[in-house]
Amino acid sequence: MSAGPFPVARAAGLGLGVLALLSLCLDQGVAAKELKFVTLVFRHGDRSPIETFPNDPIKESAWPQGFGQLTQVGIEQHYELGEYMRRRYENFLNESYKHEQVYIRSTDVDRTLMSALANLAALFPPKGPSVWNPSLAWQPVPVHTVPLSEDGLLYMPFKQCPRFQELGEETLKSEEFQKRLRPYKDFIETLPKLSGQKRQDLFGIWSTIYDPLFCETVNHYTMPNWATEDTMVKLRELSELSLMSLYGIHKQKEKSRLQGGVLVREILNNMKTATQPSSPRKLIMYSGHDTTISGLQMALDVYNGQLPPYASCHITELYLDKGEYFVEMSYRNESHHEPYPLTLPGCNHSCPLTTFAELVAPVIPRDWASECMLTADHQVLKVVLAVAFCLVASVLVLLLFTLIRHGPCWRREYSQDF
Repeated sequence: MSAGPFPVARAAGLGLGVLALLSLCLDQGVAAKELKFVTLVFRHGDRSPIETFPNDPIKESAWPQGFGQLTQVGIEQHYELGEYMRRRYENFLNESYKHEQVYIRSTDVDRTLMSALANLAALFPPKGPSVWNPSLAWQPVPVHTVPLSEDGLLYMPFKQCPRFQELGEETLKSEEFQKRLRPYKDFIETLPKLSGQKRQDLFGIWSTIYDPLFCETVNHYTMPNWATEDTMVKLRELSELSLMSLYGIHKQKEKSRLQGGVLVREILNNMKTATQPSSPRKLIMYSGHDTTISGLQMALDVYNGQLPPYASCHITELYLDKGEYFVEMSYRNESHHEPYPLTLPGCNHSCPLTTFAELVAPVIPRDWASECMLTADHQVLKVVLAVAFCLVASVLVLLLFTLIRHGPCWRREYSQDF
């Protein structure tokens, strides 16, 4: 006896039902993870050198805008980054700029301000009511800043911090630093004759020799004969060592509390605010420098040891998934590659916000000004020196007074009074 078509139809219907239910569950699972807030910290684009070495034939006059300024290449790099962020957050950000959703801050430096503006031109082209000139696909978007002397957030390293300066001196004397520097000692000794630059400290080598040569290479200037590929590799490695020694190698966590941890605290507080239902903010952008990105990443212990390239961007995203908030970080340091995922040590790539806060707590300063004071030993030494100075000064004054009071000049005047 034939079973007929009904059992087959019932089985097919059951199969379709299971598939529909599975599809619904998957859809719900995808929808459950919702992007809530984004922080972008990026370096400015390509620029001219800040300064250069005495023997450099390429002088400041060779650069169209002079030293330290964003180039046409730098503008293009940040416009491309803005286009990428528009694609990445197409379904998250408003189609056009809305002031309550977005906040942008830059250091008070031409190249970082211009980079932010170039980025925003691509990120928020005018749409609908925002179009004010049909022939110009651009709208003004505000970029906030503070004077460099007051910038305690982005313009790293913060200079008004005696304890950080003390840690820097300790680092240069440390066994680990000296071990890393040793293979380059002979090479360093050749640089003054080649470059005319007498400074042999690592920061001087980075800022006045490697950096201008790198800028000239990128912008197709003729290099000195001695700037061979091997020389440039050594200069880059020394520059990377300089940056590493600035924030790490010796007492990295304490250094981070005085530098990058300040920005970590800001990002964490902004994410906590974003968890409030009343918060309209979706995106905060920070336009800074290589020392800004490296300081932040050293504090988070995710730094790769390389100089952050132009227009590189540290991305921090806050997600809501099944009632719990998670933090995901990534690093875009190549324009033709998706951002590389970053994992905070001690957590997964997708890290619960509460766990993230606990893990970064050791690098967040409680009282930055107090922690920037010198160590107790140095404070005691300063007090001892101050007291000794006062005692010596008092003795000298007393001796001077005695000499005047009882010396021949005083006796002469005394006898003339009579």
